[in-house]
Amino acid sequence: MTIPTHHLDINQLDFIADPYSHLRDLRDQLPVFHHEVWHKVFFTRYADIAPLHKDKRLGRTMLHILSREELGWPPPDVRLMDFNRYQDNVFMDWEPPAHTRIRSLVSKVFTPKRVEGLRSQLENITHSLIDQVQQNGSCDFVSAIAEPLPVSMIAELLGIPELDRHRLRPWSAAIVKMYEMSPSEDEITKSNLAAREFMDYIGILAEERRTRPRDDLISDLVHAEEQGKGLSEDELRATCIFLLNAGHEATVNGSALGLLTLLGNPAQLELMKQAIQNNDLALIKTAVDELLRYDTPLPMFERYVLEDMEINGLQLKKGMEVALLYISGNRDERRFERADTLDLSRKDNPHLTFGLGTHYCLGAPLARLELQILFRILFQRLPDLHLTGEASFNTGFVIRGLKSLPIGF
Repeated sequence: MTIPTHHLDINQLDFIADPYSHLRDLRDQLPVFHHEVWHKVFFTRYADIAPLHKDKRLGRTMLHILSREELGWPPPDVRLMDFNRYQDNVFMDWEPPAHTRIRSLVSKVFTPKRVEGLRSQLENITHSLIDQVQQNGSCDFVSAIAEPLPVSMIAELLGIPELDRHRLRPWSAAIVKMYEMSPSEDEITKSNLAAREFMDYIGILAEERRTRPRDDLISDLVHAEEQGKGLSEDELRATCIFLLNAGHEATVNGSALGLLTLLGNPAQLELMKQAIQNNDLALIKTAVDELLRYDTPLPMFERYVLEDMEINGLQLKKGMEVALLYISGNRDERRFERADTLDLSRKDNPHLTFGLGTHYCLGAPLARLELQILFRILFQRLPDLHLTGEASFNTGFVIRGLKSLPIGF
């Protein structure tokens, strides 16, 4: 059976702001399609996306089995020499056994106990951020609270000196632009520069920690070993940058999208406030997962087809790229009852937001904890919080979030 073609312009601002009706139509009428411009096969239904995540015939790369020449790929873009140096050493884009080696090292130091130990710091930082804006009566939630909270926490974990933390968000924002479908020339230049500066900076910190270790992730990663082997210099630098990027991008966007969703659903907002007032931690937890399902901050991930395979009678050839639309699967009415309805008490909620299988997000426990604490303290301190203007979205769909969210209290 031939895979049908369809043009989906995911970079249109109208689509970025509200993709759901279009995606619903695709799930009903064209659940799998080939995009001729981006040369990818898109999947929109949960029943396809979830098993494909765990299918060993798909991978984040093909370079562990074939060279660029064998694949017919062009040589690396010289404009992205420094970005590629970073990206080539990001373990989440590798496949086993290389992926397993570094993930095991990172898992040893990025433990659930360590994440739980951040609770009091998270609470203190959240209170401090609210203190800074409360007297004003209004703020832009994104720049005042959503951005600095997770950046502060992951910087604290890594051991980034406080005086340097203002550099992290701009570096990260520039680097992740390369994950969008059509970055501009300016974005390419800025991303390459940010990768170079960030790699060099982490290298300086790593060298300091080698001789004077501290209680932080950089020190632990410098000295971590698995079966007698540690991280190379570039692996160490790329891993630290990846942990920072992955550790805050989803949380920044998840918190802002989550707050916008709550403010647009008064009955569910009231339920959330009651849960916070009654210290109903179980409901707060399910509420956070429902917000992450309802409006997904990382809408799409890509995989390569590692060997010829068939799915639903459609032939996927080795070397093809597939795009898994989490944002569509998370609203699939075939899997989620009343999928377009926000239900903060939803129990059956195996959403796709953190991925599945080998590449499941290592930072999921921290992201959940940050959002649980943020929303609890936010509505405790600012119970009359409300919108004071229109929310605006960033350009870019692959990492989807708000540019601004004006609120009053």
